[in-house]
Amino acid sequence: MKHPQLAMQRKRSLNSNSSSLKQEKLFNLERFFNLSPDILCIAGFDGYLKKVNPAFSNLLGYSEKELLQRPINDFIYEDDKSITSVLREKIKNNIPLLNFENRYVTKRGDIVWLSWTSISEKNDDLIYAVAKNITHIKKLEEERNLLLIDLAKLNADLKKFTYTTSHDLRSPVGNIISLFDLLDFSKIKDKETLEYLQLLRGVTFEMKATLDKYVDAITEDKKINIQVEKLNFQEILDNVCESIQELINKSETIIQVDFSKAETVEFSSFYLHSIFLNLISNSIKYAHSNRKPVVSIRTRKINNRIQLIFSDNGIGFDMKKAEGKIFGLNQSLHSKKESKGIGLYLVQSHLESLGGKINVKSKVNKGTTFTLSFRD
Repeated sequence: MKHPQLAMQRKRSLNSNSSSLKQEKLFNLERFFNLSPDILCIAGFDGYLKKVNPAFSNLLGYSEKELLQRPINDFIYEDDKSITSVLREKIKNNIPLLNFENRYVTKRGDIVWLSWTSISEKNDDLIYAVAKNITHIKKLEEERNLLLIDLAKLNADLKKFTYTTSHDLRSPVGNIISLFDLLDFSKIKDKETLEYLQLLRGVTFEMKATLDKYVDAITEDKKINIQVEKLNFQEILDNVCESIQELINKSETIIQVDFSKAETVEFSSFYLHSIFLNLISNSIKYAHSNRKPVVSIRTRKINNRIQLIFSDNGIGFDMKKAEGKIFGLNQSLHSKKESKGIGLYLVQSHLESLGGKINVKSKVNKGTTFTLSFRD
């Protein structure tokens, strides 16, 4: 038979252990509440905070006492009060709140963004909530949106400028063509003069065709839905060289070509003309004063991806100093007056708009190599 006094002592011991365990759990919960870097709080259905952790108090700059004495709405940014009140009513009806974002105003007047997850306990008329400070994310989003707005405006301005320039230039070019039509070439006896006039006439027609393409592309917004077709590199190069033949001859530029590894590519004729024209013109423009310009143009295939390699023996540039500026709009790498910082920007833009990419290597007084990779 068990002794009654012994049983009573064992029961008291169990109760004591249970009480100690509860106190330890409460202590650990309190430590978690106080040490958490996230915002933790308990709010009442009456719209007042009942308990806040130090992270909440530190973020807003109010003491715990100040936060508990005033309605929650006093701390919420004016434009967010209405939606917050609506969602608070839903929480009271046992509808959890997940990742709700609103703004609070700190004691200093700063605005902070918080992302909330909340649940209610109807028996106690309490709402338990945890929030993360996402102010830095919102600032990054705002900066990104401002950059996108600036980029859209810049793109619109560039489009307008290109359209205006191309449109306005067509009139004087048309007048030059009209003057050629009035000339009677049969009366010109000097063969060299006749040859130059015919060459000039051909270049003028080519200029008009190029201007028409620019205007049409911008007017019809072909940049978004550009026509892609199978193009022959040699044919495009010949067409471009014909349009700047006098520049090539005058500069005594030597153009070395090897398209044996890839003779054709699926691309835009309009864009590829522009790429060849800009890269060849740049090689001539930035030629070294002590040697004739040599431009090497060749193709190759890397993992079934066609690449076009442009190399020259020009003055080159310092890659470290030029970092971040090589393909930038209005970013010139040299002090020449005719440098406008548009050519390489267009080359990169044309290539990337159709899924390609461009890399560059250059050494001062040694030359520059551009590697253009077309989309598979």
